[in-house]
Amino acid sequence: MWDSLGDDFTGVPVINRGFGGSRVRDATYFAGRIVTAYQPRAVVLYAGDNDLAEGRTPKQVRDDFAAFVAKVRESQPQVRIAFVSIKPSPAREALMPQAREANALVREWAGRQQGVDYLDVFLPMLDGQGRPRAELFVDDRLHMNSSGYMIWAGVVRPWLAGL
Repeated sequence: MWDSLGDDFTGVPVINRGFGGSRVRDATYFAGRIVTAYQPRAVVLYAGDNDLAEGRTPKQVRDDFAAFVAKVRESQPQVRIAFVSIKPSPAREALMPQAREANALVREWAGRQQGVDYLDVFLPMLDGQGRPRAELFVDDRLHMNSSGYMIWAGVVRPWLAGL
């Protein structure tokens, strides 16, 4: 739903391969079709939100991300990969403890890997009381509006610029 992706990263060739309802395991399963077929210079993955909502544990999300990295690196061993943290959303506020734990586990794991990074959108999407900022979401309180994506662009853009 990131309709402004191309405009948000002018001068950077981007391909949006996101699909609704995806989980980390889906990205791994379809990696050949949605990632490595394009031989990208870098990969930015957002997933994990739906995984937690469906009952996957934070450790499973971390392990699924590690499997995604391994799958992509089978054909592109040097590609840079970033995990965009699981976002806090008003619709899934009850899952915030699991999201925090999954994010921490992924951040820790990524920190021990060569060319794998963790990009934090979780904290900038919280209000002063530590709750999800409702103004960043559309009416379903799960999917973001342009203001939410502006935060993401502000986090992803410097990472891309550093490649």
